[in-house]
Formats: sequence, C-alpha cells, structure tokens
Amino acid sequence: MSRRGFFQIGAAIASAIGAASLGAGRKPAARAAQSEPAGDSCAMLVDLTLCVGCGMCAYACQEQNGWTGDPDGQELSADRWTAVREVALEDGDTRFVRTQCFHCQVPSCAEACIVGALRKTPEGPVVYDAGRCIGCRYCMIACPFGVPRYEWDDTWPEVVKCDFCAERIARGQQPACAEACPTGATLFGRRSELIAEARRRIDQEPDRYVPHIYGVDEVGGTSWLFLSDVPFDKLGFARVASEPPAYRTRAWMRLVPGLAVGMAGLLTGAYLLEGRNGGDDKARDSEHPAQGGERR
Repeated sequence: MSRRGFFQIGAAIASAIGAASLGAGRKPAARAAQSEPAGDSCAMLVDLTLCVGCGMCAYACQEQNGWTGDPDGQELSADRWTAVREVALEDGDTRFVRTQCFHCQVPSCAEACIVGALRKTPEGPVVYDAGRCIGCRYCMIACPFGVPRYEWDDTWPEVVKCDFCAERIARGQQPACAEACPTGATLFGRRSELIAEARRRIDQEPDRYVPHIYGVDEVGGTSWLFLSDVPFDKLGFARVASEPPAYRTRAWMRLVPGLAVGMAGLLTGAYLLEGRNGGDDKARDSEHPAQGGERR
C-alpha cells in the first residue's frame, strides 16, 4: 500500500470516529431528557414509625396486578412487587420496612437499557415496555437497590418490578398500596409537598425521627421517601451515593461508539494492508518461479 493510500484510510477512520463521538455526545443528553421527570412529579412518603406490618399494601399490590405470589413474603420476586420486611433491632424491638421500586429521579435501569424498554415518565413512575425488552438484564445489574426481577420460569420472560400504579396515577387515582394503608404510613402526593411534610414532622417531633429523609438525595433523589426513628442502615437500606450512577458512567459511555468504530476501522485497514502485501508477494512469486529439481 502506498503512503497516500495509508493516509486516506487513516483520514477515513478519523472522520468515522469523530462522527460517532459527536453522535454519542448527543445521545446521553437525549436519554437524560427521557429519564428525568419534568417538573414536580408524583411521589410517596412512607413513615416507618406508623407502619404496623399488617401487609395490606402488599395484598393491594397483588390484587392490583393480578399476581399469585405470597403477599406475606418478605423479599421481592417476579410475582411480588411489594414486600414488608420485619427487622429485628439490637434492643429486641422490631420495625417493619416496605420494599419496592424506588422510582429514581434519574433511573439507572433506564440509563442502562440499550433498547429503551424502561423510561421515567413525567408523572414519576419508571415504567417498562415488554415489547422492546430483549432480555439482556442490564437493568438488573444497574439498579443500585437490586429491585428488578426476571421471570426465569416463564416461557416468555420479562423484567418485572413495581410500576407505581402508573395507570391509576394517569387516571388521577393514588396507587393501590397507599389507598389500602390503614394507618396512614403511606402518603401519596407531589414530591416537593411530601418533602416539606417530612421536614415538618422532623421539626415538630425531633425525638421521634432521625434527622434524615431517605430518598431526597440518594442516587440523585427517588420518588419514594422514607421517615424512620431508627438509622436507615440498621433497617437494611442501601448505602448509596448522592450522585446518580448514570452521571458517573455517561462520560465513559460517550466514548464507546467512537472506540468501536475506530477499532473496526483499524482492523479493516490492517486487513486491507495485509491483503495488499499478500498480493504483492504472490505477484513476485509468479514473476520469479522457484527452480525445482536436481541438476543431472
């Protein structure tokens, strides 16, 4: 290959990398617009000091979604989207803790989904489109709370989790679990209003609550907020950073398309160069055939 040809291939590779990088730089911003709620979205405030562990929220969730799993189970599963855990404390007392999808403000599951099967709606819920899902399960790895479950025993498996009763919210109703709660431990409303209410409760009864609202800052904020009289780490809540995980990975993900195109270009150039050299060798061999046989 001539020097001119080599530089032509190099220029083409550089142009491809630049175009891919520019496109990749735009994609995260577009994805961010789809994964972050517009305005003041819906949310839920769970006051664990009011929870008596009756499990009515789990029963309501099962009925709402038509699941047949045991609503009394303390762990999430493919057919149990809400679970109530009983936590034994060091002093012998117990607390009851709700577990479900946190519906993050910047959901890592939606950021990780390469086909857009998960998305954050303007109303607050993080919803799932089974028709788009390819079963890669990246969302399960990306979730900082380990929430999504996979239907391993199903012929046509899906990734499943609490959908925040998105259809009910769209009709102007509150989620089934909030409607069923008999003690007022689960309060539905606008996120800003619930944060203000949680702070009001802490200010009015500082001896009753720990001075922290779980979900205000965790992973950039979640649509589910929690109050407690016991430190959250003692109740099994995940210790997570305040920055959304997606913000730490977007910069690196921007490089992937460009690197992939660049590597493909380099390999193609190497293949063409090798093919050209191989062709030249064959031509030389044909011009100067080997002298075989012994001289007699």
